[in-house]
Amino acid sequence: MAQVAQVDPRAMRGQLAWIILPVNLLAAVVVFTYFRFVDYATVEIAHVPLAGELAYFVIGLAALIAAGVVLGVRWAAPLADVATPGPGGDLARRRAAQMPWAVAAITAIGWGLAGVIWGIVWPLLFGTFVPFRSARTVIGIVIVTGLPAIAAVFFIAEHRWRRLLPGLFPEGGLTGVGGVPQLSVRARLLAIFFLVSEIPVFVLGMAAYRGASTALAGGPEADSVMLRMLAIVAFLVLATIVVSAGLAFFVARSVAEPLGRLERAMVDVERGRFDVIGRLTEGFNHMVRGLGERAFLRETFGKYVSAEIRDEILAGHVALEGQLREATILFADIRDFTPWVEASDPREVVRDLNAYFTEMETAIRAHGGLVLQYIGDEIEAVFGAPVDKPNHAEAAVRAALDMRARLAAWNAARQPAGRPPLRNGIGVHTGTVLAGSIGSADRLSYALVGDPVNLASRLQSLTKELQADILVSGTTRAKLDGDLPLVSLPAVRVKGRTAEVEVYALG
Repeated sequence: MAQVAQVDPRAMRGQLAWIILPVNLLAAVVVFTYFRFVDYATVEIAHVPLAGELAYFVIGLAALIAAGVVLGVRWAAPLADVATPGPGGDLARRRAAQMPWAVAAITAIGWGLAGVIWGIVWPLLFGTFVPFRSARTVIGIVIVTGLPAIAAVFFIAEHRWRRLLPGLFPEGGLTGVGGVPQLSVRARLLAIFFLVSEIPVFVLGMAAYRGASTALAGGPEADSVMLRMLAIVAFLVLATIVVSAGLAFFVARSVAEPLGRLERAMVDVERGRFDVIGRLTEGFNHMVRGLGERAFLRETFGKYVSAEIRDEILAGHVALEGQLREATILFADIRDFTPWVEASDPREVVRDLNAYFTEMETAIRAHGGLVLQYIGDEIEAVFGAPVDKPNHAEAAVRAALDMRARLAAWNAARQPAGRPPLRNGIGVHTGTVLAGSIGSADRLSYALVGDPVNLASRLQSLTKELQADILVSGTTRAKLDGDLPLVSLPAVRVKGRTAEVEVYALG
């Protein structure tokens, strides 16, 4: 069994810190720039910070950092039990799969608290509270700066965490972990569209509003206001390009990397290499495993039954536990088999038998039949089971005619080499049988049970006495449409039956 990577909670906290801190520090610089140059209402009331204001700022910043650390530590603690079976291990594996969402949630909580601390509580404490101005402050902190920071943290964490997850889930099972939200490609693109289009438009509108307000109030200072507006627009364009490029890079990688791995693996699968399991995402692992097993099963199973029957069984449309159904049974046996075997080289006998069986089974399959078994030189086949076939009686009789024609052509091909021709006898009978999987606990075979099976075998034996190569029972004859060349023979008595059986020879 593959070993699950051991997780050090301290190393996990380090991972979280290296993802969250740099992004948020950069976002803090953006906040300062925004309120200094775009929505510069605070500049209008700027003054030398009081001791209380400095203390409040330090305490508020420390509270945000402490809250982030506490949340990160508490969230990452269960990861140490990722290799432990039971509820503790399940929680740890769920936390491992949720990691990008967790760091994004911690970041969102931090920016939400920052909006409350500096947008509402600060002006209330220091007597500068104005509802409209406070609302703009909260929007600038939480929406303009917080949302891009949250998105950046999520995509960076997702990219880094994908490299660690294979060690935490060495045997797969990631897709089976519950409680993990899935972010579709559409949602990713919509989020990026909002961040790189709607927010810059809002910022530009706010800059225009502040600039117009200042220009109206500034009189002769209007020229300086316009220069400030141009600086704001230049800054906004530059910031939008940088943010857009960064977010687009991570989103593209979050989509392209898994697709690239899938593409490379699909090339391996196309070449017949099904050992790529374990090197891909969990969903593709299951698909590849299923493709390998199904390809092997289809190829192997197709050697025993026709393609149609194989596909019906693999699709789950056929019940193999046993069912009563009407079917037509066909038995075929080689005449004078023992003298031929005694007079021939064993290797030649095996080659000829294989060639003979191939010709006969080709005819049977061509008419929708299933070869149940080879018994020495005898063939047992069925039409109408396990897949229902409404015209099974006619199909069986036409298959017998095809078998006769193929045997004649095969004998003609053997004649130039001086090989003796083979003859066979075929019996066909229709009736209700029990069809299903029969055998031991370790080995099963699809078989038919019932008197119709015995009667079909008896008819095949009667071909010797009645000097006919194909015999059809009256029951089968009653289900034919009448265009087949059948010759009525005297009724016969067969072993195991008291009543005579109506028999027809196929001309």
